[in-house]
Amino acid sequence: MAPSIDIPTFISRASATTTITAAATATSSTKRQKLKDDNHQQPLLPGLPDHIAQLCLNLVPPSTLYSVCHSWRRVIYTSAFPPFLSLYSLSSSTATSSRNNPTLQLSSFDPISSKWTVVTSSPPNLRRVCLRHPSFIARNLPVQAISVAGKLVFLAGTSADLLPALSHPLIFNPISDTWSSGPPLSTARRWCAAGVSRATVVVASGIGSHFTQTVARSVQKWKFRETNNLNNKHEDSKGVWKKMKSLGDVKFSRDAIDAVGCRGKLYMVTGKEGVVYDVNSDEWSTLPEGMMGGWRGPAAAMEEETIYMVDELKGVLRKYDNVMDVWVDVLEDERLKGAKHIAAGGGRVCVVRCGGVGILVVDVVSSPPRLWVVDTPAGQQLLGLHILPRMCPPEFQ
Repeated sequence: MAPSIDIPTFISRASATTTITAAATATSSTKRQKLKDDNHQQPLLPGLPDHIAQLCLNLVPPSTLYSVCHSWRRVIYTSAFPPFLSLYSLSSSTATSSRNNPTLQLSSFDPISSKWTVVTSSPPNLRRVCLRHPSFIARNLPVQAISVAGKLVFLAGTSADLLPALSHPLIFNPISDTWSSGPPLSTARRWCAAGVSRATVVVASGIGSHFTQTVARSVQKWKFRETNNLNNKHEDSKGVWKKMKSLGDVKFSRDAIDAVGCRGKLYMVTGKEGVVYDVNSDEWSTLPEGMMGGWRGPAAAMEEETIYMVDELKGVLRKYDNVMDVWVDVLEDERLKGAKHIAAGGGRVCVVRCGGVGILVVDVVSSPPRLWVVDTPAGQQLLGLHILPRMCPPEFQ
């Protein structure tokens, strides 16, 4: 995340709001003239040094700053402003000419400007990922990526010759729009279970260059070492994957599985079977009866504290009560039926609609929960969804 600024005690939210309101009135009246001038020459707040003005502006919602003037709009994309969360999608083209050989596209949706931006800096290794193959008619090959410490980490995919496409993790830093590499896996794999719990990345099962019992039962974890968002000199490649206690069987090698991390544990479900992995004790156990019985669709954890799941048949968003071992209804909506992907963060649960077109966003903090729709990137079908810190548009870099 971007570096934070400690707010001195003499700057209260109320006084900052009063200052901002007065400044906004003056700023709005001269907005047109300021846009013609060099924005770097204009003070952020009249009568205050910019470093003090920055402390005041940090207390204001970014949507408010965005709508006032260009200089304030620039502030919310600087490293000094607390980065707000954005949606990130993995997608493929829906164009007829691209269906036989679609390419993976990573895009970012800025909720303040309501615009999608394509990430064009993807490394060559990621372009080796194959999304379609004649051996799998009418099915997209999975690409497995997880969100950890404000980064997006690609862990597994399939190449055109049906081999593992990635020998090591590829790490995307959204704030600096840069890529780095993680430590190589002892065995590159695809069709595995992948998840993160408290900055520990776990890969379980899967298939290497060919199927083996050893790989299909293997479990590895990697303690993700956080780095400065704006300085990629210290790559995460110095870490290592550590071999952990093996799975009891090979059932998790049959598909790409999202391991949902919550309260120090990873929850994995395939078909009618599910297991729990305790990251700290390196122990495996079965899913609680109530959790397994009600798990009927894609799931994600909010800040690794609460698991949300969509019943894709009934179109109901539910959250798991770990004390009572029951799923509690949050919201029912026809548009949730057939949900394929889900992400949670910042008080929002985002669900990809059936067919990969359209994203339903549910504010689970408000009472009753609010729901709205975000259009998907034009001409793209969504394959995955993540919530990460915002990117910095080129015009504000």
